Amino acid sequence: MTALETNPASIAKEELTNVKTEEDAAPPRHSVPLRRIAVIIAVLIVIGAVAGFIPRLRQRNEAQGDVAALAATTVTVVSPEPGKASDGLVLPADVQPMLQASIFARVSGYLKKWNVDIGARVTAGQVLAEIDTPEIDRQLDQARAQLGVAQANLNLAKITDARWQMMLASKTVSKQEADEKSAAAKVDVANVEAAQANVRRLEETQGFQRVLAPFAGIITARNVDIGDLISNGGARELFHIAQTEALRVYVRVPQTQAADIRTGQSAEVLIPELPNEPFPAKVVTTSEAMSATSRTLLTELQADNSKGRIRIGSYAQVRFASITAAPALTLPSSVLLFRAQGLQVGVVNAQGLVELRKVEVGRDFGQRVEILSGVTAADKVIATPFDSLVSGMTVRIVPPAKPQ
Repeated sequence: MTALETNPASIAKEELTNVKTEEDAAPPRHSVPLRRIAVIIAVLIVIGAVAGFIPRLRQRNEAQGDVAALAATTVTVVSPEPGKASDGLVLPADVQPMLQASIFARVSGYLKKWNVDIGARVTAGQVLAEIDTPEIDRQLDQARAQLGVAQANLNLAKITDARWQMMLASKTVSKQEADEKSAAAKVDVANVEAAQANVRRLEETQGFQRVLAPFAGIITARNVDIGDLISNGGARELFHIAQTEALRVYVRVPQTQAADIRTGQSAEVLIPELPNEPFPAKVVTTSEAMSATSRTLLTELQADNSKGRIRIGSYAQVRFASITAAPALTLPSSVLLFRAQGLQVGVVNAQGLVELRKVEVGRDFGQRVEILSGVTAADKVIATPFDSLVSGMTVRIVPPAKPQ
């Protein structure tokens, strides 16, 4: 054992040094809670800042959205609706008589009298009016007188020819002179025939003084009165006659249903004034060609009108019960835009952007029109588009105003 180890003072001093070193190395007991408190405070400050910033950010975004919404154009929209389903194909028609004729004058003169008025039923050959033609009468008298002169010349020429033939037989005249007399007689025969033809022409022309009905029917127009000046070949119609026991009904069938039209097909003629009285009709022929302007097929039907219930020229409709078509979509007339590109409508897509679409319209029902192509039932169509509407414009849809 050394002296250092055995020295108590040294040992005590060394132990005291070790104790101080351990005390200096160990952290103070109150420093740990202070750090935790500082961390907690910092976390609370961050949470408070975030909690205050998020509502402000949300409010800011909402304000920006409201400003953008207010800046966008507001529109109201409508959706296409299917039209009413019908029990057949109904089309407008034109009712015409089976036979009709405009009667004009064949001679010039003054109307002496008329025998029938509008609405009168006449028979074929019945006298409708008489025309006074003094000029034709005098021309006929002159033609008859000229015929008498020609016949007298012919008789003299025949006698002369016979005499010259006798003298030729006795050789008292030359053959040349005899042939000349024979030729003169033949010329007079031709003159008589020409005069007779002129007399017959004037007699036939004089016959046109009596205006006759070409067929049985109804007088639908009388455009002259007693004393009127009548001109041959003029554009003035004296009478108009129509045969209405049977009617021709013309209808234009759209191209989409033209394939269903057949000769002999049954149909019904509908008159608005007689709603409960359909008239049967049949298809007799078609034009077999589509119109380049309307893309329709001109179809002719015939209907019986022996009772006189249908008046010619009336507005009518033809219903083909055997032809049914799915009802087309309809839209209010106010949605249409009349542009150089044709009829268009404004459709709002899911992103709120406007799409201008070209549409094809069908029948016009007044406040609504039939849309054949361009939109679907799911589209949102701008109800009242403005003139400056263009594709790609951002709009905001608002509900329509409720009536007060």
